[in-house]
Amino acid sequence: MALDFDRCGISCIHEDAVSEVRQQMIEDNKVQALADTFKVLADPTRVKILFALLNRELCVCDLSAVISMSDSAVSHQLRMLRTQKLVNFRRDGKIMYYSLSDSHISTIFKQAIEHIGHSNEWAAQFLELSR
Repeated sequence: MALDFDRCGISCIHEDAVSEVRQQMIEDNKVQALADTFKVLADPTRVKILFALLNRELCVCDLSAVISMSDSAVSHQLRMLRTQKLVNFRRDGKIMYYSLSDSHISTIFKQAIEHIGHSNEWAAQFLELSR
């Protein structure tokens, strides 16, 4: 008989633990906002765009060249990133420049790269270069 390692061997509720965690649980609207942010971050194209913007501010044409996609495809992805407040833009004449909205985005990326770096030589090299 196979053991179920994801479950307790018996059914019991530790009321003090449950009560403590319930008091600290985040509100449903914040849960949804966090889930929406992770959904946006779950797309490889958007990850490439954000990674490019970790290095410097870029216009749509530059981002298109960096990730080898059309301007319209990149613009569509940037719109989604702007909606989630992950990137900012500024206009210089007819050119739109994009950057990360704040240092939190960079922190999230660096921590995720550090997380995958435990078994990934590339991530370890990136982290060493970014210090």
